[in-house]
Amino acid sequence: MIKTENLQKLYTTEDVETTALNNVNIQIEPGEFVSIMGPSGCGKSTLLNILGLLDNPSGGKYYFLDHEVSGYNERRRASLRKENIGFVFQSFNLIDELTVFENVELPLLYLKYSSSDRKKMVHEVLERMGIMHRVSHFPQQLSGGQQQRVAVARAIVSNPKIILADEPTGNLDSSHGDEVMNLLTGLNEQGTTILMVTHSPTYAEYGNRIIHLFDGHVVTENMKEEFHV
Repeated sequence: MIKTENLQKLYTTEDVETTALNNVNIQIEPGEFVSIMGPSGCGKSTLLNILGLLDNPSGGKYYFLDHEVSGYNERRRASLRKENIGFVFQSFNLIDELTVFENVELPLLYLKYSSSDRKKMVHEVLERMGIMHRVSHFPQQLSGGQQQRVAVARAIVSNPKIILADEPTGNLDSSHGDEVMNLLTGLNEQGTTILMVTHSPTYAEYGNRIIHLFDGHVVTENMKEEFHV
């Protein structure tokens, strides 16, 4: 599903060139739950942005669904992104002026689903996330855990092939964090591929594989014993 070969990302100003990613080689198979860990500034979010087709690398190759996409322009990246990737962010990224229904509906509007299909799909996913009773509420009327449930619902409403989660528990207390991790685990058990960036060793263990980054490099990669082939 995802493969990188010597992936690089450089940020250049007039005075300084910073290497955010340096020869990163990873492979993610369909149905995996992979956690990415590392200290702040090690390149985790940069890597996630490239894998999520939000940015291009400076060098190396990136294969997404067997397409070499590292040189795609924004229009081609956006098309692949909308059809295949769901995003969950630490800050929820809900739109305050929209109701729960309208926030979750957004990806379906971009994909040009009919009004009746949108209503059916949104209601189904809100039921699945246990948040249907908040369908007409606004984000500020929800707890942090409820907002993240809505964010997960928005990420999965179009049935993406992969979910990229950037610190999805970072703004939550432990009970709500556990709740979100259980949601992601349940989605993975139903076949959705999950790639998650986290600072938490506890939550990283929810994945079947943990990739450790340091200074833009992959330094270690651990797979749980039960997933060895």
